[in-house]
Amino acid sequence: MNDNKKIHYERGTEELRKKNFRAHKLVQEYNNCEIEDSTKKEEIIKELFGGVGFNPSIEHNFHCDLGYNIHVGDNFYAGYNCTILDMAEVKIGHNCMIGPNVGIYTAGHSIEPKDRNKSGYGIPITLGNDVWIAGSCVILPGVTIGDNSIVAAGSVVTKDVPANTIVAGNPAKILKNI
Repeated sequence: MNDNKKIHYERGTEELRKKNFRAHKLVQEYNNCEIEDSTKKEEIIKELFGGVGFNPSIEHNFHCDLGYNIHVGDNFYAGYNCTILDMAEVKIGHNCMIGPNVGIYTAGHSIEPKDRNKSGYGIPITLGNDVWIAGSCVILPGVTIGDNSIVAAGSVVTKDVPANTIVAGNPAKILKNI
């Protein structure tokens, strides 16, 4: 985990509230689009995200915190119920697939109970090119997943994943090299 890039924030500030409301309105509009209106969906994603490559596809019931911290490459696909908590930057490479019910969480809170609910932090997450995150996985703050890697269904990724590997489990461990 790269704590050098840790971003601290105060919950409930007016600036953060405005940014969150903007994202939630766009997410609500996206999730309520007509299923076959791919043009409108792509327009909303391009307005919501900080960067979008060619041919993005995200199934309904998508959620995020701010949106503008999310950057996806060409041919990005996210399955149903994808949640990206983007209090810090999330960079996703080209040709990445995210299965249903996946959570990508840059956000966290202090382990100290006093005022835990008043502030938090975000640590960037990076997914390389040609990464496949299977269904019901969780990617935790500060993780980098290398090119061509696969995260098996139901895994919780707590540490970086080298390129060209398959990981599985909770916490995820390397099963084999590709």
